[in-house]
Amino acid sequence: MPRGRPVKSQIRQNMVEILNFVGSSSGYDLYKVYVSVYPKVTMRSIYYHLKKGVSLGEFKVDKIEKVKGDYSWGPEAEKIFYTLGSNAKPRIDERVKEFLDEAKRKSEKKPEQG
Repeated sequence: MPRGRPVKSQIRQNMVEILNFVGSSSGYDLYKVYVSVYPKVTMRSIYYHLKKGVSLGEFKVDKIEKVKGDYSWGPEAEKIFYTLGSNAKPRIDERVKEFLDEAKRKSEKKPEQG
């Protein structure tokens, strides 16, 4: 057995499961789905695992968008979108599929305000 911490992570594997169904997602959107399906995790942990997953090839950066707005740190923010990388091994978690299907049904049922 090699020394040091094991490379695998349950949090990162759960993120792989989510990205397998959604395709591409920003860190914040990934976090919102994650805490709805899996046990609570911090936003900081999600971003750590995204960065670590990119270095391991489990995730890759899909695109980077600049979003204009009135933020506390300035006039724009950077949204980084991630997809599955070549080393990702999704196991097809049905909980994620059920949550996303339910969220889609709810968004389609919303009556128009007016």
